Amino acid sequence: MKLLILGGTVFLGRHLVEAARARGHTITLFNRGQHNPELYPELEKLHGDRDPLISSGQALAALRGRHWDAVIDTCGYMPRVVRASAELLADAVEHYTFISSISVYADFSTPGIDERAPVGTLADESVEENRRNLWAAEGAMRAGGRARAARPGAERPPWADRRPTRL
Repeated sequence: MKLLILGGTVFLGRHLVEAARARGHTITLFNRGQHNPELYPELEKLHGDRDPLISSGQALAALRGRHWDAVIDTCGYMPRVVRASAELLADAVEHYTFISSISVYADFSTPGIDERAPVGTLADESVEENRRNLWAAEGAMRAGGRARAARPGAERPPWADRRPTRL
């Protein structure tokens, strides 16, 4: 499988890269190249800043005209960033998986919440509040179709130098 991983060199992304390598997938990483650039010298690496406000529309230029079987988005925190990626990749991938967080849920007071639990909303997507932004980002990603969101909770990969955190 041809797999595009947005991110891939920090936290969960590294685990996904290792799992995909173990299964023999052809992997392309797209990130800013700022964290752990020495990792995975054998993989194709494309660089850019995904935020359209920072990059003047050229953030995703390295992805144009390409095709992958699937993309895993490990680092989309703002709706505008995920929307730009999802729109560009809508016809370039067969499936888009967005790694979100359990922090999108509106209320943690009820034990046993699952994906059917209500999520928080944003009145203004420009407000950079991570918890609510992730839910809006999930919506932006789904607009492209053929997509799923995963909402992991606390995790700590073996290479992390900090305690587990709720994402």
